[in-house]
Formats: sequence, structure tokens, C-alpha cells
Amino acid sequence: MRLLLTYLIGLIFGLGISISGMANPEKVLNFFDIAGTWDPSLAFVMGGALVVTFFGYRWVLGRPGPSFDQMFHLPQNRSIDLKLLGGSAVFGVGWGMSGFCPGGALPAIGTGRSEVLIFAAALIGGMALARFINTHMSVRFQTPNYAEHKPAPHGPLTHLPRDVAPEADNT
Repeated sequence: MRLLLTYLIGLIFGLGISISGMANPEKVLNFFDIAGTWDPSLAFVMGGALVVTFFGYRWVLGRPGPSFDQMFHLPQNRSIDLKLLGGSAVFGVGWGMSGFCPGGALPAIGTGRSEVLIFAAALIGGMALARFINTHMSVRFQTPNYAEHKPAPHGPLTHLPRDVAPEADNT
């Protein structure tokens, strides 16, 4: 059932990306061209996504636990560091140059268009480069206290999954 739901959610996401125009690089590039052929329609797509995310997270994380896992898997690192800023900048420059973001490019791979395939190859190359930097380069690129990092069951949330009892505080 979990696999079927994963595919269904991916299908809905891909359809939404395609219908909204986020898989069309010309539409995306026109959104960024404020001084020229600016097309503000993607602002409504992004605003709608933010509204759905805002209420969706509150609804899902307000439940006692996820339906198909033992715990919610949320990011633990909440700091704004060089890694976050650099990755955000590279993402933004790549999106502005190509008109594709990963969410828009993956559904467009099925079109077989060469620019989509080139972007997907560059995306995979960038992920490999990021993995290399994170594992082999200097400590300044590493997440702080990476060796001691132990994910909490719900990230910053205070409630535990259904099957986990709270630990006694003996302080």
C-alpha cells in the first residue's frame, strides 16, 4: 500500500507541475524576466503551494504519528550556514539559467527533449559533486557536530510516534 501511495502522490505532483507550467522552461524564464516579458502567473502557483504546505504540515504533524512509518523524518539542522547559502545560490542560478528546477524537470523527462535530459544529467552531476564535497573536502563544508548527530523521532516536535514511550527524566 505504501508503494502504491508513493506512486500516486508522485503522479499528482507531476500532473500539478505540468498543468501549472512549472515544467515549461520558457514560462519559468519569463517569470524571472521582470524587465522584459514578465509572466507573474507562477507567483500564484508558488503562493498556492505555500498555502497548501502551511496547512498540510500543521494537519499532518498534528497527528500522533505518520501512517506508514514509525516516525516523521524532519531536518535536524536549522542553522543558516555556508552550505545552505551556497546550495541555495547554486540552485537559484541554475534555475534562472535553465528554466528548470528538479521538481519541474523530472516530470518533463518523459518528453525526451534534449534540454531536459541535459539538465537532468547536470543535476545528477551536481548531486555527485555535492556528495564528494560533503565527504572529502574540508571541515568548513560539514554539518556542525555531524559525528554526534542523532535524529530525534520528530525533529523539533515534542510528541513521539505511537510505538515509542517517553524516556524518564532523571535530572
